[in-house]
Amino acid sequence: MLYKSRDEITKNYDVIIIGSGLAGMTAANILGRNGHKVLLLEAHNKLGGFATWFFREDRKHVFDVSLHGFPAGMIKTCRKYWNKEIADSIVQLRDVRFVNPQFSVQTDFTKDHYSKVMEESFGVPKETVAAFFDHLATMNFYDNSEETNRDLFDRYFPGRNDVVRFLMEPITYANGSTLDDPAITYGIVFSNFMSKGVFTFKGGTDLLVSKMRDELLKNNVDIKMQAQVEKILTKDGKASGVVLEGRTIQAKTILSNGNIKSTIMGLVGEEKFRPEFIKKARAVRLNTSSCQVYIGLKEGVRIPHIGDLIFTSSHPVYDPERLLDLKVSSRTFSVYYPEETRPQVENGRVAIVSSTNCRYEDWKHLSEIQYKNEKNFMIDETIKGLEKFLPEIRDQIDIIEAATPMTVERYTLHPKGTSFGTKFEGLDVSMNLHKELPGLFHAGSVGIIMSGWLGAANYGAIQANNIESYLFNGAKNV
Repeated sequence: MLYKSRDEITKNYDVIIIGSGLAGMTAANILGRNGHKVLLLEAHNKLGGFATWFFREDRKHVFDVSLHGFPAGMIKTCRKYWNKEIADSIVQLRDVRFVNPQFSVQTDFTKDHYSKVMEESFGVPKETVAAFFDHLATMNFYDNSEETNRDLFDRYFPGRNDVVRFLMEPITYANGSTLDDPAITYGIVFSNFMSKGVFTFKGGTDLLVSKMRDELLKNNVDIKMQAQVEKILTKDGKASGVVLEGRTIQAKTILSNGNIKSTIMGLVGEEKFRPEFIKKARAVRLNTSSCQVYIGLKEGVRIPHIGDLIFTSSHPVYDPERLLDLKVSSRTFSVYYPEETRPQVENGRVAIVSSTNCRYEDWKHLSEIQYKNEKNFMIDETIKGLEKFLPEIRDQIDIIEAATPMTVERYTLHPKGTSFGTKFEGLDVSMNLHKELPGLFHAGSVGIIMSGWLGAANYGAIQANNIESYLFNGAKNV
């Protein structure tokens, strides 16, 4: 059932899931479908986590918050863990563009076309390209390799910053990877995209999440929004429930879809874990944040097709640190054409979302006036960037807004507004949480590999399987 915000929950559950990101929702759907009593709690007033949207001007404008692109594997994941209708609504984005001082490339983001561009436009020997992609294909999460992204690119493309930019920049935007992160954080994600290209959900995030909500309710998952959990409870060394609105709700297992550090240090408390585990948890580094500029065009305005995703930059070379600058020189445009992306919306208007990576600290310490000025500067620079593709765009804009790391922090409760969870070491802490505190599991944006829509959904499926094993074997006496 869908609880109203004022409803009091009096039941006990097999599983309580805290947070309704794609990992939390996917786990909830699997467990509910398999007959477990599941309660999904969401602090915000809508499901989806960072995969969300908002309306403006009495629903005349709708904006997806997160970058609209994920690998083809999302089709299989949705068919297996959700339903055929959702899976069949996933379509390919065939026009990905790179425009910067080093090169201008249009691609369908598949391995075959990428290989062709690297050979013909960048002059990389065919055997080198083949060896690089073969190496990526052999990467395994369980390999204990200390190779960094920098090591990987130096081995295959020494001195070729332009090639590195072509290969690395979209993944930096997708999950915050840098040259100093483990190569596996790049290789696995990039290989996923390279299988068949970039895909999106036709109809937008609002339609996707509404279909997921319906499926959850069909599978008897109880849902309550505007329900911020205050505490995760333990009894006899096991997770035993949560405190919500001052009341205790008991459960055999808890799955947190919140930040891993907030889960351990905040919701549970350090005293419930071994000192060695807390030391590892404290050492987990948060990933970076992001800014967005949301642009809605006037009714009736149609623009020429300029690309689905446009990675654009005025910076002379690829530099991950400059991608985070407050005075940003690089941004990605996601263009939502109503006929292609949101055909169900009446009087559909073109929406364009600009996304940039950034540092929380650069925005946190600004005064109120400085903050306002920097947002206005970002908006104006975004329009200038768009004018290179659409010279008349300034006069065609009906509404424009900007979001910063402070916005992300406010609505997602992610510490420091992190858009990409934690660095790689966070995955080990997350995956082993239930070994430290039986009955407590975690699924969220951790380790970069588990970032993004596909990674989040699949991680939810992995943890749902672990929860079922625990319920069958380890919670009989709970």
